[in-house]
Amino acid sequence: MDRADIVVLDFGSQYTQLIARRLREEEVYCEIVPFFEKIEDIKAKSPKGIILSGGPASVYDKDSFAVDQEIYNLGLPVLGICYGMQRLTVDHGGDVVRSNKHEYGKSELYYHDVETPLFDGCDAGSVAWMSHGDRVEKLPDGFQALAYTDNSPYAGIGNLDKNIYALQFHPEVKHSEDGYLMLRNFAKKICGVTDKWNMGHFSKEQISAIRERVGDGKVLSALSGGVDSSVVTALLYEAIGDQLIPVFVDNGLLRAGEREAVEYSFKEVLKVPLIVVDAREKFLKALEGITDPEQKRKTIGHTFIEVFEEEAKKHNGIKFLAQGTLYPDVIESVSVKGPSQTIKSHHNVGGLPDWMDFELIEPLRELFKDEVRVLGVELGLPENLVYRQPFPGPGLAIRVMGEVTDDALSLVRSADTILLEEIKSAGYYKKLWQSFAVLLNVQSVGVQGDNRTYENTIAIRAIESTDGMTATFAHLPHDLLERISRRVINEVNGINRVVYDISSKPPATIEWE
Repeated sequence: MDRADIVVLDFGSQYTQLIARRLREEEVYCEIVPFFEKIEDIKAKSPKGIILSGGPASVYDKDSFAVDQEIYNLGLPVLGICYGMQRLTVDHGGDVVRSNKHEYGKSELYYHDVETPLFDGCDAGSVAWMSHGDRVEKLPDGFQALAYTDNSPYAGIGNLDKNIYALQFHPEVKHSEDGYLMLRNFAKKICGVTDKWNMGHFSKEQISAIRERVGDGKVLSALSGGVDSSVVTALLYEAIGDQLIPVFVDNGLLRAGEREAVEYSFKEVLKVPLIVVDAREKFLKALEGITDPEQKRKTIGHTFIEVFEEEAKKHNGIKFLAQGTLYPDVIESVSVKGPSQTIKSHHNVGGLPDWMDFELIEPLRELFKDEVRVLGVELGLPENLVYRQPFPGPGLAIRVMGEVTDDALSLVRSADTILLEEIKSAGYYKKLWQSFAVLLNVQSVGVQGDNRTYENTIAIRAIESTDGMTATFAHLPHDLLERISRRVINEVNGINRVVYDISSKPPATIEWE
């Protein structure tokens, strides 16, 4: 879109996109731009408000990130979050120092007796999610304290005359119980946003943008069968019809029955002319001897590109490659719109090698998984496809610790099948963000029958999340875990121990590799 009701200046927080996501849930259209965005470009979007995101730096660091001071002369309401709060404080003459006591995680938030619409509907004592090691020492002139915690006397501050506000905590994360209210209040009550935006608008905008960009060219769609690539393929087919060449690659790293299910859904249900490429041997050969997780991902990514290029040579006029990249992939991989720090690489992020002669199309690049599901429904995709649990692009390769072999894949695939059967049977499949098995390639002593065994261990991972950026392990019933364990040990030869992963994200990631 050429305009945005709210513009978010990104200082590199891993949560930046959550700000946009929360506002979209309130049907407020916003756009994230880097903190160094030119003032002319910001004004061209005709925003009604500005948000300064959090970030990993400190304002008193050498070469700390700063904004064009003209931001504050636009006459627009401004909201600073975490680093954004410190930026606002320093820019208006206040002081920020290193805190003697860092504050991470949940804190109870209380409000001063000050009339401000920012906290309308918010309850005193509600949880706010802190993540900072700095604090405001001295308020700028014209600012006053609006909210506090036991450790942060200036958890919320503002200059009410100029409509400039700042929060020490992160209202955008789910852990901040009333955070969504604060963002809604800022956008609608302070900035006066009345226009509504939803996935229907997004779909129409993307279809129009795709048609304009593609012209009379052809697009090769990298279909994995997961939610993301399925929605991309449906969106592209809606936009350009037979100019789309949808390709599904069987890379040998799929779950049981995956290939057959994908073929049926697209060829029979959606009537999309799907091309299936059997590349199992090619991928397993490329992965021989590789144990490093990062190298696995890169190898799989490079092999995917080789396979698609080989397929592209069979068709004339292909100018583009489409992928189902989502923002969690992007923000964990590259600094796309600001200085956000890299956590791990993804096989479908970061552009194409120089020797490839077509361009990337990634229409979901700014969306979260739940938004993609809504878009899938908007496009008419079947429910069983739209509400599948996420499955990583590198497939079972990153659920095998160590080298990927046929035997290892067979073990984890069999265990994973049992896990999903039991999760579905117990009615938990749609309640979980993801549930899967991991082959640890760690052997331990066991006893089966009268015999001593020395065999492998399977880890079970089941998590709850709304966006994939943060997650908590699922409190599955013990009898369900017991059934899964018993079946895996009894039915999968080579496994004699099952463990349950009870770590959350952060500090852990969702996948093990």
